[in-house]
This record gives sequence, structure tokens and C-alpha cells, in this order.
Amino acid sequence: MDSHAHWKSIYTIKDSNKVSWFQEHADTSLRIIQQNESDKNAHIIDVGAGASPLVDDLLLAGYKNLEVLDISSEALAITQERLGEDQTNIVWRNDNVLEEKLPRHHYDVWHDRAVFHFLTNEEDRNRYVKQVCHALKPNGKVIISTFGPDGPLKCSGLPIVRYNHDTLHNEFGAQFKLIEHGQEDHLTPDGSVQKFVYCFCKMVNN
Repeated sequence: MDSHAHWKSIYTIKDSNKVSWFQEHADTSLRIIQQNESDKNAHIIDVGAGASPLVDDLLLAGYKNLEVLDISSEALAITQERLGEDQTNIVWRNDNVLEEKLPRHHYDVWHDRAVFHFLTNEEDRNRYVKQVCHALKPNGKVIISTFGPDGPLKCSGLPIVRYNHDTLHNEFGAQFKLIEHGQEDHLTPDGSVQKFVYCFCKMVNN
């Protein structure tokens, strides 16, 4: 089963509030964005957003130039229905982040919660970082979150790569200055706890 078919199946079989990564609010991501990007006209992209409520909360906070990218059209449709008329204020991108043609030096903030750890192939991770470097503005900001060292070995039946903040930051290299890092215990809908780490970086040389 290819990636598109896999994620279509996930969002067809399960309600969006039953998947293990469901959050009522993406509090950590929202806090980092609000504390470090005061310009409400900043261009922000949420990569692999699924049906995440982050875009809802960013709209409520007054951010105006938001984009959502996900491989699953089913996941995007859930968010669009939830937003109602507000969906017209969002740019929607339905594709694999490694393949999507993104504008050069366009985004002020790149956000990814739990896509990067699915890239088990080094070549794919390098392609991902090249996408970030291509799409971010000079001094752009990156928020990446993955399973931590004590996190699961698989998600949705797929293998993942676990990171600590050093190994995660090292994947992106010296052109990304690490500003903040931390750990987050995510409570899943079934009551289990998943250990996440996150890194907040600024691109200093692109």
C-alpha cells in the first residue's frame, strides 16, 4: 500500500478524534508560534497537518496567511468542514511534502508535528531538509516534533525513527540554530502516553 492509500485508509476507518495523535489543541506549537512570530501577516505552513486544530487556533489568534499540507485529502476535508466558511482563508495543499512544489523563500514559519519521524530513509530526510531550505525565508523559523527516545517504535502500523533533541537538530545541520527544545507527554484518546520531543530552530544561512 502506498502512502496516499495508507493515510486515506486511516482517516476513512477512524474518526479524526480517535487517532492516536489527536489533540484538542496544539498548545505547545501554538505557544512557540505566538511567542516567536508576532507578525500576524507571517506566512505559516503546517506540514502533515492531518485534521489538526492548530490552523483553527492560529486563525483565532489573528494569523492571516496560513497553509495546510497533508497527503490525505480525507484529513483535509475534515478540517475544511470543521472550519466552515473560514476554510476559504486557508491555502490547502494535498500532497506528499517530499513531492509538493513549494514557493521559494516564502514561509516565515514551518511547522511539523509527527511527519519527520516517518522518514526512515536517509535520502528522504535529506529531501525533506532541502524542501525546508527552499521554502523558508531567510531567518525563517522551524518547529519539528517527533517521537522521543522512549516513544513508540511504530505509528499507524508504520515504522518510525525516534530522536532526542540533539539527533533531531543534527538532521537539519548547522544552518539551523537551535532556539528551544523540550519534551511533551501526549495523552492519546485511549489513555496511553506517547513521549514526544520538539526542536524550535531558526535558519541562519540559506
